[in-house]
Amino acid sequence: MSETAFKIMLVEDDEALRFIVKDNLEQNKFRVTAAEDGEIALQLFERETFDLIILDVMLPKIDGFRVAEKIRIKNDQVPIIFLTARSMTEDKIKGLTIGGDDYIPKPFSMEELLLKIRIFLRRSQSLPVAKSTGDGFMSIGKFRFQPQDLSLSIGNQSRNLTLKEAELIRFFAEHPNRVLSRNEILEKVWGSDDYFLGRSLDVFISRLRKYFKDDPGVKITNLHGIGFRFSVKQEDQ
Repeated sequence: MSETAFKIMLVEDDEALRFIVKDNLEQNKFRVTAAEDGEIALQLFERETFDLIILDVMLPKIDGFRVAEKIRIKNDQVPIIFLTARSMTEDKIKGLTIGGDDYIPKPFSMEELLLKIRIFLRRSQSLPVAKSTGDGFMSIGKFRFQPQDLSLSIGNQSRNLTLKEAELIRFFAEHPNRVLSRNEILEKVWGSDDYFLGRSLDVFISRLRKYFKDDPGVKITNLHGIGFRFSVKQEDQ
């Protein structure tokens, strides 16, 4: 799919920055719809479909965190990249916890933003994994994991996943019963192993443990100072 087919919503209250980012994205053949506050962003989201959302945290009327929460209620899949001037680690972790896929601290370079946009668009368009069945799903204990649909189900219960959750489950599922270092997980799933992402990894691990709690044969064990082991006990064992 060519980049001209991708539609991005840019939500930024700084008029000058909004113009610069929109202009650069359009020069790179993306279609961009811009909003200056959270209220307008949600109105646009109700009317249109977007392939990716760039969302400032500090917005008038409705802040970026609340906007993301409302978006995630209706769409678990669209990638969300936060723009943030905040330096507090807790704020950045909150952004990922409520469903953001990544963040870029201000000031940032357009090259960095474009790189992240292309990475997330490529992943969202080609999520299927090599070790899936002919029907496009992976069996994880009693669970059925469908990477393309971003879903995890057991029995008649199904859960929608964010793109980052699905990528983390996929990485674990492709390396069952192996000790995986924190650095290895962060590099493969997030593309970086900095301190902040290490903190966010713990948030995601806690979330996945809750998702898999209905099958005691699926466990994520924390190996202190080393990393994690994703253990899967097959039903016939």
